[in-house]
Amino acid sequence: MASRTSNPFTFLQQVRQETAKVTWPSRRETMISTLMVLVFAFIACVFFFVADFAMGYAIELILGLGR
Repeated sequence: MASRTSNPFTFLQQVRQETAKVTWPSRRETMISTLMVLVFAFIACVFFFVADFAMGYAIELILGLGR
């Protein structure tokens, strides 16, 4: 369990020490990950658009609404 400290200077030193231990992604890894997120978001957008359109069309055919 972490010790309680009330000194803000000590806290900031500990934060810097912990931040130095982090392995940060390279610029290339960040760009690839960002591109993957955008591509999959676009694919999800197209999928849900088509699914919504198809379900709306099916409901219209079944119930005869919207004519």
